[in-house]
Amino acid sequence: MKKAVVLLSGGLDSATCLAYAKNAGFDCCAMSFSYGQKHHAELNAAKKIAEFFNATHRIVALPSYQFEGSSLTSTHQAVPDFDPANKAIPSTYVPARNTIFLAHALGWAEMLGAKDIFIGVSSVDYSGYPDCRPEYIAAFEKVANLATKVGVEEGNIKIHAPLVYLSKAETIKLGLELGVNYTMTVSCYRADAEGHACGTCDSCTYRKKGFLELGVLDQTKYSG
Repeated sequence: MKKAVVLLSGGLDSATCLAYAKNAGFDCCAMSFSYGQKHHAELNAAKKIAEFFNATHRIVALPSYQFEGSSLTSTHQAVPDFDPANKAIPSTYVPARNTIFLAHALGWAEMLGAKDIFIGVSSVDYSGYPDCRPEYIAAFEKVANLATKVGVEEGNIKIHAPLVYLSKAETIKLGLELGVNYTMTVSCYRADAEGHACGTCDSCTYRKKGFLELGVLDQTKYSG
C-alpha cells in the first residue's frame, strides 16, 4: 500500500478526508497540530478518529507565537458568532496556518517515502480563508515538487483536496457513505472540554447547515 499523510484536525472535513484517503487504498499517516488553539477537544477527537480508521497518528506541537492575532488563539479576542452580512475574512483566520501545516506534512511525507498529502479544505460553505482555495492548493503542490529532493528527482507529489468543491451537505453525504461517525468529530471554534459545540460560530453554522440540507439528523452535542 502507498503511504499518504493526511492533515487531521478532528473536525468534520478532515475526518471525511481521512476516510476518503483510506477508501482510496492508502496507508494513512495522520498529522494533527497543537498550535495554541483555545481548546484541545479537537485534538482529543483527532486521536479517536485516527484510531477508528487505523491510521498512524502524530500530534506536532508548534510555537504559539506563529499563530498570534487570531481569535482562535488570542486570549484578548473572543470568537465571534457567524455574521452572514460580514464578507471580510473573519478574525478566526489563523496566519498562514495551512501553509505551515502542509510544510510539516511535506517533510514527513518525504521522510516516509510518500508522494500523497491529503487536506480537507473546502471553498464552498466556508469562511473565506485564502488558504482553502483551489488555486492555493495548486500553488503549494507546485512548490512541493520544486522544493524537495523527491520532487526534483521523481516529481508527481500530489496535494489532494477531495472536498474543495463540495458543499458541507455533499461532504457529509460522502463521509456517511465512507463510514464516518460524525459524533466523534469536533468542529466548533468554542468547544468546551467535553467537545460540546456552541452552535453559533462560523464552523457550527456551516456544520448545522450541512446536516439540515442533507436531511440527516445532526447528532452534534451543543452546549446551548
